[in-house]
Amino acid sequence: QVQLVESGGGLVQAGGSLRLSCAASGRTFSSYTMGWFRQAPGKGREFVAAIRWNGGSTYYADSVKGRFTISRDNAKNTVYLQMNSLKPEDTAIYYCATDHDSRRYIPIISAEYDYWGQGTQVTVSS
Repeated sequence: QVQLVESGGGLVQAGGSLRLSCAASGRTFSSYTMGWFRQAPGKGREFVAAIRWNGGSTYYADSVKGRFTISRDNAKNTVYLQMNSLKPEDTAIYYCATDHDSRRYIPIISAEYDYWGQGTQVTVSS
């Protein structure tokens, strides 16, 4: 029903930048909260950022606040994650996800998201 495809990952030096994209198809993209999560080797999936359906509200993990920016273009069915001042500890597979429930809050738990992309690898060298 919903397909999410991430792109934009790669290898970057510490202090560098990357912009991830997540293209959605299937059910109406513009109606749902979109989120980014990441998973480092040997660790659980971690919330990174999320954005409400109209882009009016965003929420960030403390570890990325001030360095990462989430945005969306509903006309293009795409959500972005601009990552600046990257650190080696940002190394992970980054996943986008969509929440199809009507909530008053922005969910930060992975179980509250319904559809997931396949992930894109981000590696930050020191």
